[in-house]
Amino acid sequence: MKTRTGNYPIGFRRGGGAWQNDLPALIEWAVTNELEVIDLRSDADTTGKAAIDAGLRIGSVDVPDNKGMISKDAGRRRAAIARNGEFVRACAALGAMNHFLVMLPEDPALPRAENFAYMVESFGELAPVFEQHHAKLVIEGWPGPGALCCTPEGYRAFFEEVPSSAMGVNYDPSHLIRMNIDHLRFLREFGDRVFHVHGKDTELLADQLYEYGSEQPPTFGKPQPFAGMTWRYTIPGHGISHWVDIFRILQEKQYQGAVSIELEDANFYREPDAEKLGILQGARFLTGC
Repeated sequence: MKTRTGNYPIGFRRGGGAWQNDLPALIEWAVTNELEVIDLRSDADTTGKAAIDAGLRIGSVDVPDNKGMISKDAGRRRAAIARNGEFVRACAALGAMNHFLVMLPEDPALPRAENFAYMVESFGELAPVFEQHHAKLVIEGWPGPGALCCTPEGYRAFFEEVPSSAMGVNYDPSHLIRMNIDHLRFLREFGDRVFHVHGKDTELLADQLYEYGSEQPPTFGKPQPFAGMTWRYTIPGHGISHWVDIFRILQEKQYQGAVSIELEDANFYREPDAEKLGILQGARFLTGC
C-alpha cells in the first residue's frame, strides 16, 4: 500500500499485543495484506533480516536504552552511549536505519534544564556513530513524564545544540494535536528533519472539554485507554489531522521515508482481530490521501 499523495509506502509499528510476538506470523500477515513497512523493537539487530528477506522495509527500530542517555549518573550515560552505539553498528549491517526514541529522562523530577544538558552531552557524543553508518535518530514528541523534544521549543533547542544532520524527527501529528500545537506549522518548520512518520491521529472531545475544562483533573471522570480527558488517540481518518496537507508538505520537503500506523485507539484494542482491523483501516484510509 502507498499514499496517493507522495506515493509513500505504508506499514505499521510492531505493537505489544500478544499476537505480534510471533514475528514470522506477523511478517506473513503484513505481506499478505500488502503492507510494505514494519517498525521493529530493540531486537532489530537480530530480527530485522527476517523482515527484509520477506520484502518488507524497516521504517524504524527502537533505541535500546533511551533513559540512560538522560541520566544524572555519568557512568550510566557512558554505558547507554556504548550500548546504543553498538546497536547502531549492528543494525547498519542491514542497511541505514532510523532509530526511534522518546527523550525520556531517567529522573523526570530533576529540573528540565538539567536533564536537557545531559541529553545534549550524550547525543552529541553518539551523533558521530550515526553519521558514520548513515543512520538517523528519529525523536518522537510523546509528552510523557519529563519528556524533552516534544514542542517546537524543545526540538529547536536540541537541534541548535546538536546540529548533526543525523538528528531528526519521528513526525506524529497526534501528539502535537493533543498539546494544541499546529501540526502543519510544525511540519513546515521541521520537515527537513523528518525521517519517519507515524500514521496516528487524535480526536478532540468537545463535550468532555466542556465537562472538565483544561486546568483541573476530574473528580470522578476517568479517561479511556490511549486518551486524556479531552482527547483520544485514533487511527488515521478518525481524528482531525490534515493528511493530504501533511503529505503535500512532506513532498515539498523531499521526504523519502515511509508511514507506519501506530495503533493506539481504544476502538481497536486488545483483541487480535480488532487490532488487525485497526491497522488495516488506518492504512487503507491513507491510500486515498
